[in-house]
Amino acid sequence: MQEFGMTKVKFYDDAEDEKLKFAVIISRNQGKWVFCRHKDRDTFEVPGGHREALEDITETAKRELREETGAVEYDLTPLCVYSVCGETRDGEYLEEESLGMLYFAEIYSFEGELHHEISEIIMTEQLPERWTYPLIQPVLMEKAKELGFIL
Repeated sequence: MQEFGMTKVKFYDDAEDEKLKFAVIISRNQGKWVFCRHKDRDTFEVPGGHREALEDITETAKRELREETGAVEYDLTPLCVYSVCGETRDGEYLEEESLGMLYFAEIYSFEGELHHEISEIIMTEQLPERWTYPLIQPVLMEKAKELGFIL
């Protein structure tokens, strides 16, 4: 477990599928990181989002990756289950542990329109300075590095 102020991030090898509420996808394209920016924010984030009713968590990851980046050809690898509780962003607070699945995607091609909530995607060799979830997403990047998906 890593704890930052009021935010706690824990990692698990697995969890009961129905307890997974969201999918987050660390993504690369031609050696560059892929990040998106929500239309209401000036910060960047890893693609991902909440699971819809009756949706398999891997289908959630595929849908969110397509909607938020326009990715159509990619390899998607599940890395681990993680949880967050405490402060997440701008005073948002989770009392109870919320579980999600962390994935890694190597994207080969993009097409189509981005989901209406995403204003742009960027591809960069550097990690962003202004994260939407600064107490969570850098920790997820470190976990991916620890698992050998980031050099």
